[in-house]
Amino acid sequence: MAIKATEVKPGNAIIYEGELCIVLRTEHVKPGKGPAYIQAKMRNVATGSIKVNRLNSSDKFEAANIDRRKMEYLYDGGGQGKGPFVFMDTETYDQIELSSSELPIEQSRWLKENTPCTVQMHAGKVLGVELPAAVELAITETVPQPKGATATNQLKEATLETGAIVRVPPFCEVGQVVRINTETGEYLGKA
Repeated sequence: MAIKATEVKPGNAIIYEGELCIVLRTEHVKPGKGPAYIQAKMRNVATGSIKVNRLNSSDKFEAANIDRRKMEYLYDGGGQGKGPFVFMDTETYDQIELSSSELPIEQSRWLKENTPCTVQMHAGKVLGVELPAAVELAITETVPQPKGATATNQLKEATLETGAIVRVPPFCEVGQVVRINTETGEYLGKA
């Protein structure tokens, strides 16, 4: 099935210049001179290289047939946040292991046991993992709120149960569960 360049979204798998690529980020650019275009950051599945490509609005691409499987994150086989990461298919109960190259630290830092995810596969090979939009994680380490701190937009660093470090408001304390955006790593609120 052919899709237009303007319909290409992050997470899509397309055939670009004869290679299977995963779109990581897109941006619609309208320069002062010349026609508008789409700037797409893509990862080549075969080589693993990431490249930013300029797509004309009129370009069409072949969409790759991607199998999206609902899986549950079970545990980190290495125990140090570096993988292998074990996932279980929620329908067949089959387990797969993903290396740190298949699940980068930008994503693995938000995973705790039993987190539901969607694993993208093509021809039996894992292409990537779609995390939930937000996760709820407990704060394990942070400095206490300073007395008399009244500035409303001040943030402090906090370490979460998965080892990720985020910036949270000063009223957040150790043991509290907070909601975090998995794309940006931003604090969304208390859970």
